[in-house]
Order: sequence, then C-alpha cells, then structure tokens
Amino acid sequence: MIGLRVRDPLRGVRLQNTHAIRSSEVRDTMAHDVVIVGGGTIGLATGFELARRGPSVTVFEKGRAGRGTSWQAAGMLAPDTEIGFEELALYRLNRESRRRWPDFVERVEAAADTSVDYRTEGTLIVADDRDSAEALRRRYEFQRKQGLEVEWLTGEEAREIEPFVAPGLSAAVHSPTDHQVDNRRLMKALRTAFEVEGGTLYEQTPIEAVVPDADRPAVRTADGERVGADRVVVAAGVWSRELEGLLPDARPPVRPVKGQMLQLRRKRPFDLTHVIRGPEAYLAPKSNGRIVVGATSEEMGFDTTVTAGGLYDLLEGAWEVVPGIRDLPVDDTWAGLRPASRDHAPLLGPTAAPGIVMATGHYRHGILLTPVTAEEIARLIRTGETSEWLEPFSPARFSDAESPRSSS
Repeated sequence: MIGLRVRDPLRGVRLQNTHAIRSSEVRDTMAHDVVIVGGGTIGLATGFELARRGPSVTVFEKGRAGRGTSWQAAGMLAPDTEIGFEELALYRLNRESRRRWPDFVERVEAAADTSVDYRTEGTLIVADDRDSAEALRRRYEFQRKQGLEVEWLTGEEAREIEPFVAPGLSAAVHSPTDHQVDNRRLMKALRTAFEVEGGTLYEQTPIEAVVPDADRPAVRTADGERVGADRVVVAAGVWSRELEGLLPDARPPVRPVKGQMLQLRRKRPFDLTHVIRGPEAYLAPKSNGRIVVGATSEEMGFDTTVTAGGLYDLLEGAWEVVPGIRDLPVDDTWAGLRPASRDHAPLLGPTAAPGIVMATGHYRHGILLTPVTAEEIARLIRTGETSEWLEPFSPARFSDAESPRSSS
C-alpha cells in the first residue's frame, strides 16, 4: 500500500508543449508512486484524485492529452436515459457516478480555476412516429419499474419544455436528472487541475509495454526506457489491448467501435436548452453555442474516416426531431473510437498481471463514469481494497474465457 506524504509542490518536470521527452529525462525524473498510461478523461481524473491526496503521479499520453476519445465525445451524463434492459449492474455504476458529478465538478473547477459547463436542464427522449413511440413506452415503463424519476409527455407537452422540437412528435420522456458537461472544457480543466495538484504529464510519449511485477511494476517507453512505479494504471482506452507485456489472461478484451459525429453552431433565434435524444440521433447543446450531433456505431476497427453516409444518417435523424437545425452552419465533423469490452462494461481493478490495474473499456460511458472510476481506482491504489463499486467490473471476469487463440 502506498503511504501518504507531504508533497513538494515544485517536484517533477511538467512539459507544457507537445514534444516527447528524451530518454535521459525519463531516467532522471521518474521515481513515482503511480504511472498512468493514457491521458484521457479517465487517466487525468484518476491522476488528479491521487495527486491531490499525496502520491506522486505521472501520466503518459501517446498524443495530446485529452484530445482523443474524450475530446470527441458529447459529454452526456445520462444513466436513466440509457438504461439497458439487461445491464442493471452497469446502470447502478452509471447512476452512482452521476450522483458524484457535482462534487467532482466542484473539486476540478476549484483546482483549475475554470468552468466545465456542467448543465442540469435534463434530457428529452423523443419519438417521431408510432413505432418509436411504442418502443419509448416500453422503455418508460421499465424505467418506472426501476424507480427512475422520469415523466411521460405528449408531443405538445414536450414542445412546452423545448419549443424547437418537431411539432409532430408522437411522445416524449423527460429525464430531469440526466445532465451534461462540456467534455472539451472538462479535458482542459482536468489537465490543469492534475498539474496544479503536482502531477507530471508527458505528451507524445507512447508507452509500448507494461512490465508486471508485484514489487515494482514498470512501463517501457517507445525509446526503450523502463520506468518503474509502485502501481501502473492502464487507462489507454482503445489502445489498452495494444500494449505489450501482458500474458493472454491479463490482456484487456477491448476493441474500438467507431462513432461519427458532427458539430453545428447555434444561430439565433434557434436555441436548445435540453439534450434531445431521438430514435436515430441525439443533440447536445453547449453554452458556447456548440451543438454536438451523434453518433453512429460501426465495427470498423481503427478506421476514423468520416463518410457521406454516416453524416447523412446523423443529419436526417437530428432533423426529424429538431427541424430547425436545417439552417445552422456545420462547424466540424469527426469520427471517434469508443473502447468497448466484450460485454460493453468497463474493466476496473487489479489484473492477473502483478502491479497492473485496469481502468479502461468504458465504451459509451467514459465521461459519465469519470468520477466513480477515478475515485474508486484511487482508493484501490491508496488502500489496496477493491470497493463494492469495482467488484462487478473486475478484469478477472474475462480471465477464464481468455486463451492465446481468442487473444490474438
């Protein structure tokens, strides 16, 4: 177990640019308690929660910190909206993480001295025809059985809450407790907060392998340098499975799932205040005028090509529930890669590889699950105890099914 100590605020070397570190710099500066592989929302938040309590923490990011999947998300915090009929354990984790979001926001904003645009207007799930209304009714009845705070609305009632939804909507469900955050502001704030608390961040410094060891695990950089730590946390998202050094029964079964998205720019008098989720697309409005529209779900490996068909499907799905978007300017398009495990639930906790902890495989819920993942992984590293929140998502649940053939 890592002992707490008084942190020297001048400790470490922080690189504010995007140049990779030299081998000598790694050798001279790396003597930390925790090394985290991956500088997305999970890696930076876990580093922040650890660093603020004392342990020295180093995050390695293969590109620019916070500019991967976390940057390309929509920032929705919507466990009630996304509850699955057969995913109740994951739903409980999602709901617990949403409960922690206000306190998490307060800590991050205080450390970074900036806003992350945490918004609490809620979410509208809308149906645009009879079939989608029937599907929505089944989901609503399931939500109510689970004790969720949701309200059934007619199309007219939905327009009273959000005037720019389509006038011909069949029905809607209002979920007032499903919130959102500006994920791009969040990533900037997390980076600042992590460094303010004494964390050390190395960008454009790929980690090629992890080196398991019960006493002193390590990572190996692209230039061959070995960097030791008391614990190594793998939070590399879709790249987690690509790390060398893990035996088949300890490799995370994480694959990339492509999601194409686009960004519109608000143009008055058009406006949205709620997240709108239709049968084929969702719209997430941000306070700075961005409206994020997403997202496709494609099994295309690591391909991030934006296609005409993908954008057409998104625009058609968004236009059918919010027709006012027709005249809005398109700011940007992109395709991100969600890190999906075999059962679409995250891998959280110790692995069969000594000294290696997993915090990966969050699929569509990476932003939502940031607080609970960061806090519980930090607790695990500080105390050695796996909490009740982590137990159902242990990486060991895949170990028996893994084999050299299935891991190839």
